Amino acid sequence: MAFTVRPIERVVDELARLPGIGPKTAQRLTYHLLRVPSEQALALATAIMQLKENVVFCSSCFNITETSPCSICENPQRDRTRICVVEEPLDVIAIERTGQYDGRYHVLHGALSPIEGIGPDELKVRELLRRLEPGEIEEVILATNPNLEGDATAMYLTRLIQPMGIAVTRLARGLPMGGDLEYADEITLSNALAGRSRL
Repeated sequence: MAFTVRPIERVVDELARLPGIGPKTAQRLTYHLLRVPSEQALALATAIMQLKENVVFCSSCFNITETSPCSICENPQRDRTRICVVEEPLDVIAIERTGQYDGRYHVLHGALSPIEGIGPDELKVRELLRRLEPGEIEEVILATNPNLEGDATAMYLTRLIQPMGIAVTRLARGLPMGGDLEYADEITLSNALAGRSRL
């Protein structure tokens, strides 16, 4: 029987539940926390507690925020006729970083994945459809990930939204800046050709 210390085992188990953290990484992190000064470990624990106590979902777009509605939804300078639909809050940060989009967002908190048991009821789809009813929305931009789940989610939402008379668009796909054609896969090249624009 292996020698274990219950508090260490408990922290390892909890860390191993985090995405991308396996048992070995959880052990390394636990022993690192054991070696750091108490103030540093307590600062981490306090930050996690404050995260859970002070961060909420926006009542309108379901992005993460400290106040609801969030600053994006409350900003009168944002284009109220467009909603960009994303899978996760991190996607909002990525799009905002570009400085190219001035509309509002809707965070689904995932993508359709029958294999993982994620259907429309597990996502914020009903809430999105409710936001489209008042009639001020002219365009919904589907910015789901370019993978099987993201494409299925985009197709599902398109079928629901188009009958409402709202324009539905999808982010263009293609080659990354600075990329060489010879290294691009066939799907990326096909999407780049299909999504080409006039110069």
